[in-house]
Order: sequence, then structure tokens, then C-alpha cells
Amino acid sequence: MPARRSIGGQSPMTDTLGAMMDVLRPEVAQLSAYPVPDSRGYIKLDAMENPYPWPPLAVEQWLEKLRDVQPNRYPDPACLGLKAGLKRANQVPEDAELLLGNGSDEIIQILLMALKPGSVVLAPEPTFVMYRQLSRSLALPFVGVPLREDDFSLDVDSILEAIHKHRPAIVFLAYPNNPTGNLFEASAVERILAVAPGLVVIDEAYAPYADATVMRQVGQHANLLVMRTLSKLGLAGLRLGFMAGPPPWIREFDKLRLPYNINVLTQVSAQFALEHEAIFTEQVRAILRDRALLQGALAALPSVRVYESKANFILLRLLRHDANDIFAKLKSAGILIKNLHSNGGLLSQCLRVTVGTPDENQQFIEVFTRVLNAE
Repeated sequence: MPARRSIGGQSPMTDTLGAMMDVLRPEVAQLSAYPVPDSRGYIKLDAMENPYPWPPLAVEQWLEKLRDVQPNRYPDPACLGLKAGLKRANQVPEDAELLLGNGSDEIIQILLMALKPGSVVLAPEPTFVMYRQLSRSLALPFVGVPLREDDFSLDVDSILEAIHKHRPAIVFLAYPNNPTGNLFEASAVERILAVAPGLVVIDEAYAPYADATVMRQVGQHANLLVMRTLSKLGLAGLRLGFMAGPPPWIREFDKLRLPYNINVLTQVSAQFALEHEAIFTEQVRAILRDRALLQGALAALPSVRVYESKANFILLRLLRHDANDIFAKLKSAGILIKNLHSNGGLLSQCLRVTVGTPDENQQFIEVFTRVLNAE
């Protein structure tokens, strides 16, 4: 049977591609989708998740809560109960307001959507890829300022010079930084807050593991906003992030938030979790203990450089091996970590491993050591 042709003599696929180019903004066509690998069947140490499930009793109590949920009704659009719990659990200043998002990704998107056309977005790099990705998707100029090569610390002079030159509308600072795991110096953050002409957004996604925060400074700086997420704490499946800031800023950004963006199951489940924060406190304590053990085991390997982490993952650099090859061999052995080598630049030959359970960490170390020694 001959190929079907459109009226204009072109194939349907050609017509479709042509129509896409007529409709889509060039920035969208040039993007690549955020890659999420299939993790089924693997020891999953690639996504900075809390590896511990809820205790059985807590699960039963949670399910009882869900019995009263009415999925035929829209959720509370203002999330008043959830906001109160988040403010209490995260020690948000009383006079600050919250914006809730479907993960912190949605909050980043809302922030960028609110900017005037041509506004510059600035961040040190390497960092969370969605700052650049979402800026590009909205045709906003993005300026990445390299971190110091030796230890991924902030090059404060370069950051301040870039702020002076580009006058960014938003500066993003991941605190601690992803994927490097380090915590920037508080004095450097203060200097950036003092000179930035626009907003400074401190992304505290890994705050439970960092023992450092600027949350209490919200309201002391007119341009400071602080983002957090419940994903790294142990609720990644709920997709809930929030941003704290002065009420005038939050009111403006809330105009761009889609109605009912936090579904009823997430609201009820997150409120339940916040009422049982002792569970997560204990799990965080275990992850911090295991982070130190894993970091020590990795540091003992002669062909690996391990970077200090204040998050629930560890960045390492291979000194004598190929990252792509080692990543593939770990994957073939059933262990999935993050290969950052393809990012290039400062992340060449780097891998990132999430802190798992003690058994998962032990299996990773054993396989990793065996693979390195086999090379």
C-alpha cells in the first residue's frame, strides 16, 4: 500500500513537523526532556530519596486518615491547614507567607513566569539543572557562574562581578548545592543578598541534612525567598514543595499558581506526616550516620576523590577510571547511581550516590570496589 499523502503532497509526518516548527517557540524545540531512568529492579541510589518507608503502625494510621478523603471534591485551594503545619515544622517566621507547589520545580517555574521578558537569571554552576532548564524554556537569559574547580565552593568575586554586569532579576543558590553536596559559606550568601538588585532565592531542598538554614532571615531582607521540599525528607511521592517570603512577594507569585495545584491526597498525607515528624527525625539521624560511614568507605579507595557532603548524597570523582564505564558496570550489577560525567566541565568523571539503607550502602561499596579493582 502506498504511503498516505496529505493534500499538499507531503507525508503526514512532514506536515506535522512543519506545523510544530510554525507553532513552537524555538527555545522549546531546542530543549531536551529531563531524563528519568527506569529504576525497576535496581538498588536505587540515584535520586536523593529517603530510603526508609514508614513504620507499619504509621501506615495503618495514615490509611485511616485517607478513609475520610472525598476525591470527588476539590481540595482546599488555600491549603490553610497544611501551610500552618509547614510553618510550624520548618520554623518559618510568623510574619512570612508560603507559596505551595507541586514539588519545588513548579515554584521555580512560577517565579520565572512572573519575570519581565528578557530578565536575567543567574546561578553558580554546576547546580540544580532546573534553574537553567526552566529559564531556557521561558526564553529568559541564564548566566551560570562556575564554582571553584578544587572544591566547588562559591567564587564570590566572580558572582559579585556577574551580578554587577548582568543585573539579574533572580539569583538562585542551592544551599546545600546539588549535585556537589557542599554548603556555601554563610558570609558569601550575605554578600550576595546585600548587592543583588533582584530576588535571591535560597533553595534549601536538603535542609534536613545540612544543620544550616537562612529560613529565620526571611523578612529581614526584602529580596530573600527560601524554598524547601518534602521530597528529600521522605515524601518524594507526594510532590510537595513550598517557598517562604514576605507576603507582598508571595501574593504576586500566587496569581500564577494554578488553582487546586496541591491535590487532596497530598494535603492530607503531608499533614499527617508533619504530625508524626519524630519518624522522620529518626530516619534523618540514621541517614546522617550512614552518610559518614559511606563517605569514609569511599575515601579509603585510592582511585577516588570524595567531596564532603551536607546533603543525603555524596559526589565522587574517578581519578583513574572512566565514569561511563564504571556507571555501566554498576548498573549491570543492579545498582543505579547518577552519572554526571556527561555534564562535562567541572563534573567530568564524577558520579553521585544517594545514601541508602546500610545494606544498600554495603552492596554498593562491595560492587564498586570490585569493579574498580577489575579495571
